[in-house]
Amino acid sequence: MYIGLSGGIGSGKTTVTGCFVKHNIDIYDADEMARLAVAPGQPALTEIIQHFGHEIINEQGTLHRQKLRDIIFYAPEQKLWLENLLHPIIRDMMFATAKHTTSPYCLLVVPLLFESKIKYPVNRILIIDTSLELQLERTQKRDGLSRQQAQNIVDQQVSRRYRRHHADDIIENNGNLDNLKQQVEKLHAYYLKLNQN
Repeated sequence: MYIGLSGGIGSGKTTVTGCFVKHNIDIYDADEMARLAVAPGQPALTEIIQHFGHEIINEQGTLHRQKLRDIIFYAPEQKLWLENLLHPIIRDMMFATAKHTTSPYCLLVVPLLFESKIKYPVNRILIIDTSLELQLERTQKRDGLSRQQAQNIVDQQVSRRYRRHHADDIIENNGNLDNLKQQVEKLHAYYLKLNQN
């Protein structure tokens, strides 16, 4: 059984997946797959270099992520080009590895599950939700961004209301780790039960 896990930036996806890992649940992360997809020697990196030029590569021959981020943040057409290239590759990589899962169900962590035009054939969608204020605080602290930079990123993502409306399951992440663990515990038991049917 595939559970698609998503949530806005700073919602606590990493913390939640860590809780599921403690239950021996396999996790497949789109961000990790994206790093593998653009590793040196990969066809996607070659296409990115051809499109953006060699200045998009750092001295070690790897993708200069900050330069690429800066380009696509202010050029929607470049962002769309990059997404059209990478999202199908990432999805295919995730399912190619997830089909070998050994846990009763697995989590496919896709931060842009709703923003991506690529569909993920998952059995359920789990959303990690938090208040806008906590989202901004966490993003600023984690990424060293100004409040406005964090807000700009949030503004480019789908709304909390949209995510909640399209979710099968929701974890409320209000910053209380014990409460978060309890919610994961309940969902874990629920997913195990669903998987038996």
